[in-house]
Amino acid sequence: MAPSSTTSMVLMAGSALLATAAASQFFSSSSKDRSIVEIDDDDVEYITQDDVCKIFERLFLEMQGVMAQLSQQVQQIQMSGQQIPEAHLRELLKREFENALTVKQGMVFEEFGVDADCLEEAVWEFMNEEDEKVVKAVERFQKLYENVSGEKVVGRRPGKELVEEDVGELLDVEGTVEAAKVFFGALTTRMKELVQECQEQGKSLQDPAVAQELNVKFSTTGNEAGEDALNEQGISFKVFQASIENNAANPSVGRALQMLQIKQQQELMSMGVPMAPGM
Repeated sequence: MAPSSTTSMVLMAGSALLATAAASQFFSSSSKDRSIVEIDDDDVEYITQDDVCKIFERLFLEMQGVMAQLSQQVQQIQMSGQQIPEAHLRELLKREFENALTVKQGMVFEEFGVDADCLEEAVWEFMNEEDEKVVKAVERFQKLYENVSGEKVVGRRPGKELVEEDVGELLDVEGTVEAAKVFFGALTTRMKELVQECQEQGKSLQDPAVAQELNVKFSTTGNEAGEDALNEQGISFKVFQASIENNAANPSVGRALQMLQIKQQQELMSMGVPMAPGM
């Protein structure tokens, strides 16, 4: 089996296992005309914080599916023995992600009846007000894009330069592998909990609707479980992610991540979690 590239492993850990640029970066025009207006204007619909959160949650879940497909494609290429240069792979994934997002956002905007420009205005207004729910929804989506592009976009605001934070001291090779074990272990434990909930409710994981429900729940809680587990070890997710990238040249890191992924897939299969073809 060919060694896995660091980019694809970060993608897998941040997509199927969870992990966009600024809210407006890829927004395209929409035919709808729902506006953000003053609350006291009763004759016009306005975009609320709840609307923004629902839209970004839907976009997040849609793009999770896209990233899962990209992860499968990358893995199949690597298992065939082909090697893709890291920089080329990153650019390829970014382009495919952005192309898919353009399509998905049009569908979501149509469904929610929002205009792209008005949504952008609403997003930035609520972000500047540091609305907790909106910030959480948007930054989760931004993290997803960061995992694909490698660009630092979380915390971006209009008219404000994004200051790159010093993540602190990075982990060495051994520390990176140990942290990966903690992270993947927490994700697997969270999936076990969700599977148990389904079983206790008499649901079959072979039912596509149940499998989709399971995926949605995992995509919204899995990464938090991983981050919490790292935090308990005194390691932030940013340090963990930066350490993986920093140790990319060390083949032992790639091998360890690949083995952890294989182990996780085996455990998920033993739970009865449906695995997509090629996984």
